[in-house]
Order: sequence, then C-alpha cells, then structure tokens
Amino acid sequence: MWQREGVSGAARAVVGRLPLRPGVYRFRDARGQALYLGRAVSLRRRVASYWSDLGDRPHLLAMVDAIARIEAVECGSEHEAAWLERSLLEQELLPWNLTAGGQEAEVYLRLDASARSPGLTVVHAAGRDCDARYFGPYLGGLRARLAAAALLRVLPLDYAAAAPAGAARDLARHRGAEPADRPGLAAAIAAVLGREPTAVTAVRAELLGRRAAATASEAYEVASRIQAELAALEWVTAPQRVVAIEAADTEAIACGWAGGVLVRFAIRAGRVRGWGEAHRSRTEAAPLLAQTPPEWREFASHNARLAARLSTPG
Repeated sequence: MWQREGVSGAARAVVGRLPLRPGVYRFRDARGQALYLGRAVSLRRRVASYWSDLGDRPHLLAMVDAIARIEAVECGSEHEAAWLERSLLEQELLPWNLTAGGQEAEVYLRLDASARSPGLTVVHAAGRDCDARYFGPYLGGLRARLAAAALLRVLPLDYAAAAPAGAARDLARHRGAEPADRPGLAAAIAAVLGREPTAVTAVRAELLGRRAAATASEAYEVASRIQAELAALEWVTAPQRVVAIEAADTEAIACGWAGGVLVRFAIRAGRVRGWGEAHRSRTEAAPLLAQTPPEWREFASHNARLAARLSTPG
C-alpha cells in the first residue's frame, strides 16, 4: 500500500467518510486551488484508489502529494455522475484533467407515435416536430440504442404502423402489434422514459423473463443481448436531475447548508454548471436556502451534509 504523510495523509483520513454510491469528487491543494475532478461508481472506492498502488498511473504521484481537501457530490446514478462531471469540466478544465468529462456522445431518444412511421430512434438533437416526443439527453449512443431495442422488444411500437402490407403485416401480427395498439404502446414507452417506477419495473420484469427463457433454451447469444439491453435501460431510466432538455436559458441557484458548510449549485438552461463550497453561518446561508427551487432542496441538502462530514477534522 502506497501512502503519504503530511498534507496528503490528512486528506486521506476522510476517505472512509465518503459514500459507496456514485458521484463526482474534486481534489484541492492547501491553497484551495482545484486540482482534479472525476466521477465514480463508488466514491469511497475510487478516491481510496489514489492512495493505493498507482501502478499504471505514476504520473499522479505529484497530484496526490498535493491533495489537502476532498470534496464530493453524491448522485442518484452513475449516469447522473457522468453528466455532472461533463457539465462542470465544460465550464472549467482543471490542471490534472485532460478532457472535459468522458468521450460518450450526447444523444436523445425520439418517440414517434405517427401512423406512418411509429418507433423509437436515437438522434443527436431534440427537435420540435409535432409527431414526436424527445427524451434525454443521454450520454452514449450505444447505450441509448440498446435501451431503445429493449423497449421495442417488449413494446413493439415499430410494428404498429397503419395498414402494414404483406410480410410486414404478418410480422406485426407475430409480434402482437396492431395499428389500434399504437397509442397504448407509445404511452407505455413514454412512461418508462419518464422514469415512472411501475412502468420501468414492468418492462424490466418482462426482459428478465425473456432472458431466463433464452438461457433455458440455450440461446446464449440472445440472453447476452438482453442482458446488455437491461443494463442500457438502467442507464437511461436511473435517477437524473443534473441535466435536462434545454427549453429556455433560465438560471437558478440551489443551496444546501449543514454544520457550517454551504454548498451551492449554479443551474443554467437545465444543467448544473457550477459547484462550490464555503464556510457560512446558518444566518448567512438562510437567504440562499430560501431561494432554492423546491425540486433541488433534497439534492442540495443531502450534499451539504456530505460536505460537512468531509470537512470535519479527525
């Protein structure tokens, strides 16, 4: 186990206070300068790895030696953490960050309920056409395509076009889709993409059943494909608050306070664009807490409690 004493050793002492949940972490030096920002599936495990054998990351030794403070935001999912990392690094690329938050493409899912060409497709921009609804944005075109395939496997909207002909009509009948089913299928897909718990659970249960059936019949490639679709469906339906379809260039500030620490998130056009922490009294924090939008209060308060826990000595 590689360890450092002094400034970095003091920072390492708080690693055990980090949650085992997804999130974003930031390192600062003794002057308060931000050094690096990253995302993690497990904040505690990921941050602890910087004080273990760095192996193929020896270039990080100098950075780790300078870490005096660890800050973190706990997110509801790995996808949410990925978006928060990207949005923050797009605003400011820190000295030890090489890229602005991952290489995944930003995509949307287009739900078309029209009689002519119903379906669910991956697109790179949200449009305004009246026949379609857009969901997202999501990170990762492959994940989005697999999630769309998962939904259409269970809810075959793409086979519910008006008056299909010939082989298409026979295939639609085999899939159990008729033109009259189109509104219901589209509504069910929209409910899943809207993260309605009952709808998500129902589709997931159906996919698990189909995976089990494929395994039982030794159709292992099909079972593997369904497993990939399940993982992708989790990616697009997991909790997501830090980014939304940009409807207007509105701005808001979301703040949380705990134990003398004020956490502040700057939100613009549906995305978290800034994250800061400062020591403030409850009286000083009160006006900002009062202005925090209701939908952000739990997120900000939870992460203020985390910030207070990480800033407590000993």
